Amino acid sequence: MQTPARVHLQIVVLLLFWVHLSQPVCVDLPSGTEAVLGKMMKLTCISCMKREEVKAKTHVDWYYITKMEEGVTPDKTLIYKYEGDFPMEMDGPFKGRLLWNGSQDLQDLSISIVNVTYNDSGVYECHVLRQFEFDSFTPSAYVLKNITLRVKEEASPDATALYSEIMMYLLLVFLTFWLLVEMVYCYRKISKSDELVQDIGY
Repeated sequence: MQTPARVHLQIVVLLLFWVHLSQPVCVDLPSGTEAVLGKMMKLTCISCMKREEVKAKTHVDWYYITKMEEGVTPDKTLIYKYEGDFPMEMDGPFKGRLLWNGSQDLQDLSISIVNVTYNDSGVYECHVLRQFEFDSFTPSAYVLKNITLRVKEEASPDATALYSEIMMYLLLVFLTFWLLVEMVYCYRKISKSDELVQDIGY
């Protein structure tokens, strides 16, 4: 017959394992920088939230900066924004070609360009502002990410990105397996201690 302590331990172990598996994983991956002419291109902007940022209001501005040329002042244009739980496409050269590609939890704040042209080459800026909701004061956190995009006629093989993704997922699987082994080891050790206490008691 199981002791109450052992039953409680089993419940705690199961809850810890369930929380670990159900916890959303946020990996801050850099964006791709090469687009293929006529294809869709995702501009990745990931801003992983800290625990205190979960209830913050999120505001996102996407800017496009034309290619840098000597003697020419670069033009910075607001092309997309996310404000008040709504993504909004701005008027300009990208009108009708931008799609919101972010996640529901607003850790991924990416957009995609449809039907890429050579004129889409340049620098893109992702400005992320999180405003916290407290009674007495309203602090904020700000993140800026730059993406330098080049448009090519054909895609070039990117083995490095594929290798990085494979290694990332293998690491996640290994860490999950290691946690499971540690919990089973601790459970068995405590179970043996309980059995020893029962034997001594009898």
